[in-house]
Amino acid sequence: MSDDALIKRLKVIVKEHGGQLGLAKAIEVDQGFISKVINRKQEISYYLIRKLCFQLKYSPEWLILGSGDHKVHKAESPKLITEIQMLRTEVDILHARMRAYELQLNELRNQQVDAAQQTG
Repeated sequence: MSDDALIKRLKVIVKEHGGQLGLAKAIEVDQGFISKVINRKQEISYYLIRKLCFQLKYSPEWLILGSGDHKVHKAESPKLITEIQMLRTEVDILHARMRAYELQLNELRNQQVDAAQQTG
């Protein structure tokens, strides 16, 4: 999940915390991790999103979608993050199934080509 707009919002958060090191200390991660995400050398993870939302009270809606309030003071934030994580897991499962089906399809195509070559 590496979206230009999401990276822009992450840069806003970095600036609000006095830089990458300040943000890293605030959410108890390595500064290199923040740097890699910002420089697109590592995908932004739900681990990072969860920390930003739970520990620093950023709105998951704002962080992920770019809409709504910048920060939240509602009890609904943890529920929303959990729902987002569940959806992400479902998407990952669907991607894995799709890859498996693509492999099966390729195998069937190869078998079909082999059969055509043997009869032709």
